[in-house]
Amino acid sequence: MLAASLLGYLYRDSLVFLMAHWTGSDDYGHGLFVPVISLFLIWQRRARMAAAGMKGSWWGVVLLLVGLALYWIGELATLYVILHVSLWCVVVGLVMALIGLPATKTIAFPLLYLLIAVPLPVLVHAKLSTELQLMSSAMGVGFLQAVGITAFREGNLIDLGPVQLQVADACSGIRYLLPLTSLALLCAYLFKDKMWKRVVLVLSSVPISLVVNGIRIAVIGVLVEFFGQPAAEGFLHFFEGWLLFMLSLTVLVLEMWALSRCDSEYRNASLSQRFKWDDGPLVATRSPIPSGEHLPGPAYLFGLMLFVPFALASPGTGADGDTLPARLAFFDFPMELANWHGSPLRLEPQYIEALRMDDYLLADYRADGTQEPVSLYAAYYRSQRKGQSAHSPQSCLPGGGWEIVSLNNVRVASAAAVGKSFDVNRAVIRKGESRQVVFYWFKQRERILTDEYLVKFYLLWDAVVRQRTDGALVRVASLVGHGETEEDADRRIIRFASAMGNELTRYVPD
Repeated sequence: MLAASLLGYLYRDSLVFLMAHWTGSDDYGHGLFVPVISLFLIWQRRARMAAAGMKGSWWGVVLLLVGLALYWIGELATLYVILHVSLWCVVVGLVMALIGLPATKTIAFPLLYLLIAVPLPVLVHAKLSTELQLMSSAMGVGFLQAVGITAFREGNLIDLGPVQLQVADACSGIRYLLPLTSLALLCAYLFKDKMWKRVVLVLSSVPISLVVNGIRIAVIGVLVEFFGQPAAEGFLHFFEGWLLFMLSLTVLVLEMWALSRCDSEYRNASLSQRFKWDDGPLVATRSPIPSGEHLPGPAYLFGLMLFVPFALASPGTGADGDTLPARLAFFDFPMELANWHGSPLRLEPQYIEALRMDDYLLADYRADGTQEPVSLYAAYYRSQRKGQSAHSPQSCLPGGGWEIVSLNNVRVASAAAVGKSFDVNRAVIRKGESRQVVFYWFKQRERILTDEYLVKFYLLWDAVVRQRTDGALVRVASLVGHGETEEDADRRIIRFASAMGNELTRYVPD
């Protein structure tokens, strides 16, 4: 009980984050059931644990220390995924310190299975979702054309003529892939057969989810073709998604049946005989419940004693201790930069709520003689702690039919923000015949960074050394006009960056 209370206190933010994802995101709804399944599997192996001998191990203390170290790294680097892995290490470390290494090995899968409930890092989730969107869109268009419906694809946008369907994040297929993979892992663990068949079962969850999601998109296209846009919304859309998910489960079960019939001693066995539903004849060998003869050993007690001061000291890692530098508000950012004339714009409330920035700038600038305007966007964060940090444009550039054609680093020789040349990310995005060039970088204190993981590293470093985690994302973009080349858009963006000069530093301080 004491250990559970300390875990709840130390990892309260992490647990709230997990619960919000499990209950508020269809992508991770399976996470609610994973701890329950793991506990059931551990209870199922209780006799094996008792037979292995339940004697505490100091290796559990070592794993506990690793978990606590990861906690500080996760707090300072503002990475929830590290905090979740830290929580897992601490829990497994306490278990190992209590029951020992041999007994822990008997419940290795249930303990590892807990990791399937951890949400993917934001950048990984965004990249995976984007790729699945494009693949699902292409597959859906292929199915529609196969049944005789005229359909064309532009990125994640499906053109049906009078109606256009956007394959959004919610329809990317990731909400099929993650739950189906977790179920495939569980089935493979329970499946009594050769290892290669179990591996095939798990790996097959990926193509099954992709094909089923492609079918779902095609079905929506058919319904929209005959019944109009409302067929792609509301209850029908929701019901059709669940129906096709059940189809993917059916395919998985049929695959298990086919694998069991192929070169297997269980070819003629019943369904219950093909699964490890019980713990076998060891159930009555010895009591699995620690009695008075098995009190917590010194390793577990030492780990608990180590855990107490660490948990009590945890509030010191919050954002209250951050040093906040003086800066000007973006409200006062000049709309006249050399011969560039700007028009301020506003983000819609849902984007502001999702991005959670402390201040932002969005404006279109046009110079005399330029064919297309240059769009400037900057999002400033006073403290980039957990859940509040600069979002990678790689996750938000695709959408509305736009897709990333190329992404590379280029050196900008102008004095854009720091008085010298620096590297930026250059992306080209396309929608049909339209193209847009996007330059973006992360202004983190005095550093100009292009890599999201370097941003996290310096957040950790500066949080420890300088007590600062402020910073901003800066994005400058321009459409490739009629008769222009991408190089023309590049030069326009660089000219604007030169005009901006060191102005940005007053609003995003070094």
